[in-house]
Amino acid sequence: MAIDALEPHPLVRLLGKPAADFTGSDLVRAVEQLELRQVNLRYVGGDGRLKTLTFPINSRDHLLEVLTRGERVDGSSVFASTDTDASDVYIVPRHRTAFLNPFGERPSLDVLCSFYDEDGEPLSYAREQIVRRAAVALTEETGLTLEALGELEYYLVDEPERIYPVEEESGYQESAPFSKGQQVREQVLGHLTAMGVALKYVHGEVGNILEVDRQLVQHEIEFQPVPIEQAADNLVLAKWVVREVAYAHGLEATFAPSVSGEGAGNGLHIHSRLVRNGVSVIVRKDGLNDTGRRLIAGYLSAAKALTAFGNTVPTSYLRFTDGDESPEGICWGERDRSGLVRVPLAWSGDVLPAMVAHANPGSPHGGGPIIEPAIDPQTIEFRLADGSADVHLLLAGMAIAARRGLTDPDALDVAERLNTADHDDFEQLPKSCAESADLLEAEREMFEADGVFPSLLIDAVLSRLRKHHDAKLLKTLAKDDDARDELVRKHWHVG
Repeated sequence: MAIDALEPHPLVRLLGKPAADFTGSDLVRAVEQLELRQVNLRYVGGDGRLKTLTFPINSRDHLLEVLTRGERVDGSSVFASTDTDASDVYIVPRHRTAFLNPFGERPSLDVLCSFYDEDGEPLSYAREQIVRRAAVALTEETGLTLEALGELEYYLVDEPERIYPVEEESGYQESAPFSKGQQVREQVLGHLTAMGVALKYVHGEVGNILEVDRQLVQHEIEFQPVPIEQAADNLVLAKWVVREVAYAHGLEATFAPSVSGEGAGNGLHIHSRLVRNGVSVIVRKDGLNDTGRRLIAGYLSAAKALTAFGNTVPTSYLRFTDGDESPEGICWGERDRSGLVRVPLAWSGDVLPAMVAHANPGSPHGGGPIIEPAIDPQTIEFRLADGSADVHLLLAGMAIAARRGLTDPDALDVAERLNTADHDDFEQLPKSCAESADLLEAEREMFEADGVFPSLLIDAVLSRLRKHHDAKLLKTLAKDDDARDELVRKHWHVG
């Protein structure tokens, strides 16, 4: 197949095929032609971060062996739920994920890996296997694929600038020189697209915070919708790239849900849609259909338990109480930013031609046809999570919640009851990690059904949440600014 001349992925251009068709032999050819010097096998650990195993290239056969067989690693050092007496596990490269590393000291090929146990079976508690099982279970029961994209927010921290100082809470899509960090944003965009991560755009976000000795400037990356397995990997890669680029500029980057007693925290809103045979099934001509409403009902009914994956540190719950646009209740609305679920404004085929013609007077339709996207762009925005989210577990949980909504005969009644247009008194999200753990434990059977979430992993999540001992923390912090600042700094580098 012909490769688009504007394709940003250098390996796709070089090999003349889409990344989904890459083979080990293809990657060997790329290494030879590009004169690369090493291979990095990467995987997502039990803490949700990207890990690295670096190999020299000793020969062509050695390279093909690494790219085909992968390697053994110590699972007990990667996952809290692994026993040390049975901890050897395999990591096997997924060739379709290969990219050129833009940061290393030596030119290298990087490939994401999947985990397998000693019998060659998918490792039950590995992040990428959990989200894959959740996606498969949803598709097997409903025939639908859940696609998702994240809105990843982060702050860059630097000394205050004397020239064009930032204005507090005025950073939304601001341009340089008023916006600080535009170079970082553009480099992040360039690296991610060259790695095969589909992005929509990057921009400055609202949060500008000025303190005595530093400024915090907020930014956002919005992705393109892809199947949830890929969406989770994209978010992990993006965090790594943001930190690497910021570090190279002498800046600190943080995805923390709460960064200061003033200003917005970092959310991680997830947009999603359901697709069958390349067609969105959540919309009709005049807006959201019943399938879309069922999806919303699934998310809202599981929302309290999903905080265990999407809001994993005590400062997550500070964000719920502090943020101007943080969810105020378990409800949803059309374009309503106060609810937990929002249905964003979508492009309408009825109004678009008139807008294009008005913006380009004298040139019908802007001088050419109006391009229609392959799949209807309408999404459903789930506004629960923040930068502390364990993104693979969160997206797996969302697939389980979607399955509940699609199969629950009462789902449409739930959606109607929780619509902000008709009511104004809704249940609230939990107030602490401790409460979140209790709510997950009450719903654990839903997540463990069909073996999607192993019971040992749920136990590990519960234990990690309860170790924060934060049941009464918010009340204490409301009276102690120093204790609050100390807690914020403790959870500064999450995810």
